[in-house]
Amino acid sequence: MNPETTTLVSLTKAMKRVDHKLQALEAQFKELDITKDNLTEKFENHSKTLASQAAQDELWTAVLALKFTSMELNLLYSYVIEVLICLHTRVLEKLPDLERSLPTFTSVLRRKVKNQRIRAAWESVLEESGLQEGDAAVLCAFFLAHGSHADHYAATARRTYVGDVAFVITSAVEHRALRDGLLRAVQVVDKGKAARTPEEQTSSLKHLLPSVKNQSV
Repeated sequence: MNPETTTLVSLTKAMKRVDHKLQALEAQFKELDITKDNLTEKFENHSKTLASQAAQDELWTAVLALKFTSMELNLLYSYVIEVLICLHTRVLEKLPDLERSLPTFTSVLRRKVKNQRIRAAWESVLEESGLQEGDAAVLCAFFLAHGSHADHYAATARRTYVGDVAFVITSAVEHRALRDGLLRAVQVVDKGKAARTPEEQTSSLKHLLPSVKNQSV
């Protein structure tokens, strides 16, 4: 074998070794990319979880720190409980075959996590009411914090006690999500009055209030 042939053979072997090393490096880089993507996803999910927990803690702090008179608290509770009842009722209207398995508002919240039909009905009802998931969370937090010591005022009584509930809310509530959620609750109830007679509203409230007030939302 002449020197040129030997050199060519050596060069070919060297190129193969380099090629194998490059392939190995490429495989390592792919593994690193996959690891990086997995870590990034975990970090983002963890960050979202922490942000959600922080937002929930902030909301509960704001709800528990509310400084309303007994009358004002009853007024707001009245709007909150009527919205929760309204949401529950409208979900049942969309799912009449599931009425027995969804006896309370809590049952809707619990089962919508895994049941696509219930989740779709819930999201549809929220949209039709002009509410978002965050508003529902606000109203549930308010109900849990103050429902045990608040009383419901009917619409006629509410007009007697205060003229502008929105002003009461904006004047006393600094937490933005809590303030917006309570304001939307007032809007939902006030808009709904035109579609329902006082007799229908009272009848529905008496029928559904116990099942809502005795549950953990």
